[in-house]
Amino acid sequence: MSLDACDLLCLDLDTAERIRSAAPSAEELGWLSEVARSLGDPTRLRVLLALDQADELCVCDLGWIVGASQSLSSHHLRKLRAAGLVTARREGKIVFYSIASRGAALVRSLFDEDAVTR
Repeated sequence: MSLDACDLLCLDLDTAERIRSAAPSAEELGWLSEVARSLGDPTRLRVLLALDQADELCVCDLGWIVGASQSLSSHHLRKLRAAGLVTARREGKIVFYSIASRGAALVRSLFDEDAVTR
């Protein structure tokens, strides 16, 4: 006997169908999976934390803050921007990044005082 599977079919059809029909679509889950993947790197988490502490920062500032080169910082920022967690604006030759509302909500939930102490 395994703890991973039932030994007989015991489907609670009403509950199972209610949950299945309310589940996000495959497209939504794909996007959420991309967001989760984008957070799977400690440098990206440091970038998000830094942006959560400032209105906006340029790539040079972010690189210095997280201890990464400008090109590596840009790489991580592209991933975060593709996931919709940060936004960018160009001012002449400088690119400034800000945390998007979705990114800020994720940072706050990930680094909630109770969550960090677990």
